[in-house]
Amino acid sequence: MAVTPCSNSMFTPVNSNSLLSHRCLDNVVLPCAPPLQRSTAILSPRISIPFYRSYLISPETKNSTNFTTLCSVNGAQSSEEEVPIEKRYAAFPAVMDINQIREILPHRFPFLLVDRVVEYNPGVSAVAIKNVTINDNFFPGHFPERPIMPGVLMVEAMAQVGGIVMLQPEVGGSRENFFFAGIDKVRFRKPVVAGDTLVMRMTLIKLQKRFGIAKMEGKAYVGGEVVCEGEFLMAMGSE
Repeated sequence: MAVTPCSNSMFTPVNSNSLLSHRCLDNVVLPCAPPLQRSTAILSPRISIPFYRSYLISPETKNSTNFTTLCSVNGAQSSEEEVPIEKRYAAFPAVMDINQIREILPHRFPFLLVDRVVEYNPGVSAVAIKNVTINDNFFPGHFPERPIMPGVLMVEAMAQVGGIVMLQPEVGGSRENFFFAGIDKVRFRKPVVAGDTLVMRMTLIKLQKRFGIAKMEGKAYVGGEVVCEGEFLMAMGSE
């Protein structure tokens, strides 16, 4: 599509000496162009025609069926607004599903607090999620009128993610000899309630193979904000 401005500048009116002045008579103003400051093009000593400073279409494109105007009064709507909200957010990836988690961790209902592993580096780190629902068995007592996930269970869930990091053959871990040895510098930043998705990252800081002690750093998030963090000690052993 050939688009020709009436002048070299949007703020400079076309004068009688311009080579484009006679051509502008055959041009058509874009319907989407905003009406700017009005000016006057002097075509001859006796004729003056008012026009708006805008971009004009050359005559050969007036009847083109391929001409498309991409502007509107309120601006183009973003593609995100056109997508229904139920289709807008992708699910967490599943590096390990619940069946694979059960093969690694010895915990079972009602104390298995990891639903899915979304990132995993054996012996280095792991990111996992816990879907907190009103059907969790601790909510009837904590608390009946305000369901809040107990902080000690958030710490336990993070420790289980740490177990997924360390309980691997290549790391030398064993599900029969794995214990939560200690915690330090634990802080609870915000309450976790029914309906939240707890996203936990556990990272190995130091491993003493001689004593079978692993020191890990953990953080738990809800909606991208830290709700719990601390340092963990894991005691491991071989079969």
